[in-house]
Amino acid sequence: MSEFQETNIESTATPRWVGLAIAVLGGVSLVGLGFGVSAWNASKNLEQTTQASLKQQNDALSQRLAKEDEQNQQLQSDLKVVTDKLNVTQEDLEKARQQSKASVAAYNKKLSGLETNVNTQLATKASADDVTKLGGDVTGVKNDLEDTKSKLERATGDMGVMSGLIARNHDDLEELRRKGDRNYYEFTLSKSKTPQRVGPVQITLNKADQKHSRYTMTVLADDKSIEKKDKTAGEPVQFYVKGTARYAPYELVVFDVGKNQVNGYLSTPKSAGAATAASNTAPAQ
Repeated sequence: MSEFQETNIESTATPRWVGLAIAVLGGVSLVGLGFGVSAWNASKNLEQTTQASLKQQNDALSQRLAKEDEQNQQLQSDLKVVTDKLNVTQEDLEKARQQSKASVAAYNKKLSGLETNVNTQLATKASADDVTKLGGDVTGVKNDLEDTKSKLERATGDMGVMSGLIARNHDDLEELRRKGDRNYYEFTLSKSKTPQRVGPVQITLNKADQKHSRYTMTVLADDKSIEKKDKTAGEPVQFYVKGTARYAPYELVVFDVGKNQVNGYLSTPKSAGAATAASNTAPAQ
């Protein structure tokens, strides 16, 4: 067999699918190559985007750090100023404390010296001082007694009977009460048609002349009506009730005459007759 024939036989014997396989493999290789190029381009773009983002974040972080560093420097500057001022204040406070301690020490020393001096003087002049003080106390008591006598005077009443001691105000009346010689009933009467009970009697204020310190009143006692007309403040106004002696009548004294009102007191003797008069007096209306 010739060489040509052998070659032809081998060519005829090669299957067709081999060629197709080769073609398919070539196409797959081309597709893979395309995908590889695309993936490489995508990776490249992602890397560039990531780098840009990181650069932007880095720049922002750098700006923030720079701003915080500036604020930190400002705070440190303010802190230094405050610290300097605080140091000055503490220094002044310490000076003030030292001056205060020195002043207190000087004052205590001076006080101690004065105390020693006073004690010495008291030791040498105690007797003379006691005598002087005692004399002053005696003089004060005498003055008080004279003052009381001048305020608590005797006077003749409107019925011609010598009155007891007359009080001119509430304090004088308290002094008379302490003496205990008679019964005393302090009152404030307003102008009215209705009588007001004062101790064992009833009294009606009919008129009050503030300008001239004069008044008119009616006393109800022993079922009798006794009018005391146009009387003066400070004047002992006297009247009798059953059981009282001729030398010991009831007495009314008015301290002050106001507008439609008077202030004063009723004085009665301490005797059984006063109780009898009280029981015979008409009840208050």
